[in-house]
Amino acid sequence: MTVFGLGNPGQRYSGTRHNAGFETVDRIAAHLGLKLRKRCFCCFKTAHTDDGLVLVKPLTYMNNSGEAAPSFLKEGEVYIVIADQMDLPPGKIRIRKGGSSAGHNGLKSMIEAIGPDFIRVYIGVGRPSPGVSVPDHVLSRYGSDEDRALVDEAEEKAAEAVLRLFEGESFERVVQWANS
Repeated sequence: MTVFGLGNPGQRYSGTRHNAGFETVDRIAAHLGLKLRKRCFCCFKTAHTDDGLVLVKPLTYMNNSGEAAPSFLKEGEVYIVIADQMDLPPGKIRIRKGGSSAGHNGLKSMIEAIGPDFIRVYIGVGRPSPGVSVPDHVLSRYGSDEDRALVDEAEEKAAEAVLRLFEGESFERVVQWANS
Protein backbone atom coordinates (compact mmCIF):
# COMPACT_ATOMS: atom_id res chain seq x y z
CA MET A 1 0.00 0.00 0.00
CA THR A 2 1.36 3.40 -0.99
CA VAL A 3 0.07 6.52 0.77
CA PHE A 4 0.62 9.96 -0.77
CA GLY A 5 0.09 13.00 1.44
CA LEU A 6 -0.38 16.12 -0.68
CA GLY A 7 1.00 19.50 0.30
CA ASN A 8 3.64 22.12 -0.40
CA PRO A 9 7.22 21.85 0.80
CA GLY A 10 9.00 24.46 2.87
CA GLN A 11 8.49 26.44 6.05
CA ARG A 12 6.41 29.06 4.24
CA TYR A 13 3.60 26.51 3.77
CA SER A 14 3.94 24.65 7.05
CA GLY A 15 0.66 24.67 8.96
CA THR A 16 -1.44 25.87 6.01
CA ARG A 17 -4.73 24.32 4.98
CA HIS A 18 -3.20 22.89 1.80
CA ASN A 19 -0.73 20.86 3.88
CA ALA A 20 -3.31 18.67 5.62
CA GLY A 21 -2.10 15.71 3.54
CA PHE A 22 1.54 16.26 4.54
CA GLU A 23 0.56 16.60 8.19
CA THR A 24 -1.50 13.40 8.11
CA VAL A 25 1.37 11.40 6.59
CA ASP A 26 3.63 12.80 9.31
CA ARG A 27 1.13 11.51 11.90
CA ILE A 28 1.09 8.05 10.32
CA ALA A 29 4.90 7.99 10.34
CA ALA A 30 4.96 9.05 14.00
CA HIS A 31 2.51 6.25 14.93
CA LEU A 32 4.85 3.76 13.27
CA GLY A 33 8.08 5.27 14.56
CA LEU A 34 9.21 6.17 11.04
CA LYS A 35 11.03 9.23 9.72
CA LEU A 36 10.41 10.45 6.20
CA ARG A 37 13.64 11.12 4.33
CA LYS A 38 14.60 12.72 1.05
CA ARG A 39 17.13 10.90 -1.06
CA CYS A 40 19.50 12.76 -3.36
CA PHE A 41 17.89 14.12 -6.51
CA CYS A 42 14.41 12.82 -5.57
CA CYS A 43 11.25 14.89 -5.77
CA PHE A 44 9.74 13.31 -2.65
CA LYS A 45 10.27 12.31 0.97
CA THR A 46 9.49 8.72 1.81
CA ALA A 47 9.41 6.13 4.56
CA HIS A 48 8.42 2.50 4.47
CA THR A 49 7.74 -0.44 6.73
CA ASP A 50 9.10 -3.94 6.26
CA ASP A 51 5.56 -5.23 5.67
CA GLY A 52 4.79 -3.07 2.64
CA LEU A 53 3.47 0.34 3.71
CA VAL A 54 5.07 3.21 1.81
CA LEU A 55 4.52 6.83 2.89
CA VAL A 56 5.23 9.57 0.34
CA LYS A 57 5.27 13.37 0.52
CA PRO A 58 5.75 14.76 -3.01
CA LEU A 59 8.04 17.82 -2.95
CA THR A 60 6.87 19.11 -6.33
CA TYR A 61 4.32 21.53 -4.86
CA MET A 62 0.63 20.73 -4.75
CA ASN A 63 -0.30 21.29 -8.39
CA ASN A 64 2.42 18.88 -9.60
CA SER A 65 2.05 16.18 -6.93
CA GLY A 66 1.70 13.42 -9.52
CA GLU A 67 5.27 13.96 -10.77
CA ALA A 68 6.49 11.91 -7.79
CA ALA A 69 4.08 9.02 -8.41
CA PRO A 70 5.85 7.10 -11.22
CA SER A 71 8.58 6.02 -8.80
CA PHE A 72 5.93 4.11 -6.83
CA LEU A 73 3.77 2.54 -9.53
CA LYS A 74 3.36 -1.23 -9.13
CA GLU A 75 0.85 -3.64 -10.62
CA GLY A 76 -1.91 -4.38 -8.13
CA GLU A 77 -0.77 -1.76 -5.61
CA VAL A 78 -3.37 -0.02 -3.43
CA TYR A 79 -2.92 3.76 -3.52
CA ILE A 80 -4.27 6.22 -0.99
CA VAL A 81 -4.06 9.97 -1.52
CA ILE A 82 -4.66 12.32 1.42
CA ALA A 83 -5.62 15.89 0.58
CA ASP A 84 -7.38 18.95 1.94
CA GLN A 85 -11.03 19.50 0.99
CA MET A 86 -12.77 22.88 1.11
CA ASP A 87 -16.24 21.35 0.77
CA LEU A 88 -15.90 19.77 4.21
CA PRO A 89 -15.94 21.83 7.38
CA PRO A 90 -12.81 21.82 9.54
CA GLY A 91 -12.68 18.65 11.60
CA LYS A 92 -14.50 16.37 9.16
CA ILE A 93 -12.98 13.64 7.02
CA ARG A 94 -14.36 11.76 4.04
CA ILE A 95 -13.04 8.56 2.51
CA ARG A 96 -13.92 7.54 -1.05
CA LYS A 97 -12.74 5.31 -3.86
CA GLY A 98 -12.33 6.81 -7.30
CA GLY A 99 -13.93 9.93 -8.69
CA SER A 100 -12.86 13.18 -10.23
CA SER A 101 -10.49 15.86 -8.99
CA ALA A 102 -13.44 18.17 -8.15
CA GLY A 103 -11.22 21.10 -9.11
CA HIS A 104 -8.40 20.13 -6.72
CA ASN A 105 -5.21 20.57 -8.76
CA GLY A 106 -3.16 18.20 -6.60
CA LEU A 107 -5.71 15.43 -7.14
CA LYS A 108 -5.85 16.28 -10.85
CA SER A 109 -2.09 15.77 -11.06
CA MET A 110 -2.34 12.45 -9.18
CA ILE A 111 -5.16 11.24 -11.46
CA GLU A 112 -3.02 12.05 -14.51
CA ALA A 113 -0.16 10.03 -13.00
CA ILE A 114 -1.90 6.95 -11.56
CA GLY A 115 -5.45 7.06 -12.91
CA PRO A 116 -8.66 7.79 -10.96
CA ASP A 117 -9.04 4.48 -9.12
CA PHE A 118 -7.37 5.25 -5.81
CA ILE A 119 -8.67 5.78 -2.31
CA ARG A 120 -9.03 9.43 -1.33
CA VAL A 121 -8.92 10.59 2.26
CA TYR A 122 -10.17 14.14 2.46
CA ILE A 123 -9.45 16.45 5.41
CA GLY A 124 -12.00 19.26 5.76
CA VAL A 125 -10.53 22.76 5.81
CA GLY A 126 -13.70 24.79 5.16
CA ARG A 127 -14.62 27.31 2.50
CA PRO A 128 -13.02 30.73 2.16
CA SER A 129 -14.68 33.72 3.77
CA PRO A 130 -16.43 36.13 1.39
CA GLY A 131 -13.87 38.16 -0.52
CA VAL A 132 -11.02 35.67 0.07
CA SER A 133 -9.76 33.81 -3.00
CA VAL A 134 -9.40 30.03 -2.99
CA PRO A 135 -5.58 30.18 -3.32
CA ASP A 136 -5.32 32.69 -0.47
CA HIS A 137 -7.59 30.50 1.66
CA VAL A 138 -5.78 27.18 1.15
CA LEU A 139 -2.33 28.74 1.43
CA SER A 140 -3.15 30.46 4.72
CA ARG A 141 -3.04 29.19 8.24
CA TYR A 142 -6.21 28.55 10.21
CA GLY A 143 -8.19 31.60 11.32
CA SER A 144 -8.85 30.33 14.83
CA ASP A 145 -7.37 27.99 17.40
CA GLU A 146 -10.68 26.13 17.33
CA ASP A 147 -10.42 25.41 13.58
CA ARG A 148 -6.80 24.31 14.01
CA ALA A 149 -7.79 21.95 16.83
CA LEU A 150 -10.61 20.50 14.71
CA VAL A 151 -8.26 19.87 11.79
CA ASP A 152 -5.70 18.30 14.15
CA GLU A 153 -8.41 15.86 15.27
CA ALA A 154 -9.40 15.15 11.65
CA GLU A 155 -5.79 14.50 10.65
CA GLU A 156 -5.42 12.08 13.56
CA LYS A 157 -8.63 10.27 12.59
CA ALA A 158 -7.51 10.13 8.95
CA ALA A 159 -4.15 8.67 10.02
CA GLU A 160 -5.96 6.02 12.04
CA ALA A 161 -8.22 5.24 9.07
CA VAL A 162 -5.21 4.65 6.82
CA LEU A 163 -3.59 2.42 9.43
CA ARG A 164 -6.83 0.42 9.76
CA LEU A 165 -6.92 -0.08 5.99
CA PHE A 166 -3.29 -1.17 5.99
CA GLU A 167 -3.97 -3.64 8.79
CA GLY A 168 -6.64 -5.26 6.63
CA GLU A 169 -9.88 -3.78 7.91
CA SER A 170 -12.41 -3.60 5.08
CA PHE A 171 -12.87 -0.34 3.20
CA GLU A 172 -16.58 -0.30 4.09
CA ARG A 173 -15.92 -0.73 7.83
CA VAL A 174 -13.28 2.01 7.81
CA VAL A 175 -15.65 4.38 6.01
CA GLN A 176 -18.40 3.56 8.49
CA TRP A 177 -16.03 4.14 11.42
CA ALA A 178 -14.79 7.43 9.92
CA ASN A 179 -18.36 8.68 9.53
CA SER A 180 -19.34 7.87 13.12
